[in-house]
Amino acid sequence: MEELKKNGMMAHLIESLEAGEDIGHYGRLTFAMVARHFMDDEELKAMLVKDKDFSESQADLLIRQVEGKDYNPPKRERILAWQKEQEFPIIPNPDDPDAGNVYKDLNFPDHVYEHIQHYVEQKAESGS
Repeated sequence: MEELKKNGMMAHLIESLEAGEDIGHYGRLTFAMVARHFMDDEELKAMLVKDKDFSESQADLLIRQVEGKDYNPPKRERILAWQKEQEFPIIPNPDDPDAGNVYKDLNFPDHVYEHIQHYVEQKAESGS
């Protein structure tokens, strides 16, 4: 948990969850996509259900979805787009270009970076 708090957005999400706030669908999705690399499933579920509008079964489903699709942590641009779809501010200071960049503050397992590199290579090969 302390590692996650090194990133301002994640610290904001943790504080909001601990206060029992509804961080919205995309806030929970963002939290799960990042936090799963720093905590086990039970710890992740315990944090997600602190959201007053989110049940244990919903948390289990979200965790299975994120792990099953092996989602990488989202880029800042994706989070900002998601933020427009809900009331809760996932990135509290969107004018700060570093806010929401989890790759700047957090060290993910090597396989996350390898997956990103593989994706970049595939895009380059396809000419997209």
